[in-house]
Amino acid sequence: MNSDFIVAVHSLVFLAYAPDNLKTSDNIAKSVAVHPVRVRKVLSLLRKHGFIQSKHGAKGGFILIQDPRTITLDKLYVLTSEGSLKPKWPDANQKCAIGMNIERAMDGIFETTEQRVVANLKDYTITDVLHRIGEQD
Repeated sequence: MNSDFIVAVHSLVFLAYAPDNLKTSDNIAKSVAVHPVRVRKVLSLLRKHGFIQSKHGAKGGFILIQDPRTITLDKLYVLTSEGSLKPKWPDANQKCAIGMNIERAMDGIFETTEQRVVANLKDYTITDVLHRIGEQD
């Protein structure tokens, strides 16, 4: 899983918290505590896939356009992180029985693990995350 997933979830929860207010990438970046350029990259992806809209100009910003009850975390994972659980293997010793077979042997394990992660994330929505945040108050 990569940090774009975290930025995407955080951004959508932030927008869902005040659904009628435009939020700038700077507002969101301050909440996420990352550089606004990173947030804009993820917001661009979310906009391209129809989760948010943007308005340009001095009073511009971003707004959530999908119902947060229908945005499941698996969609965001697939969009931002699919394939990221599988590590990049170092160039192992091809003369060693383990070295020449370990990557192939582990690939299926990582694929199955990712399928389970995605299946589990289907059970959670942006609204669920927002409610969990509210439980902390």
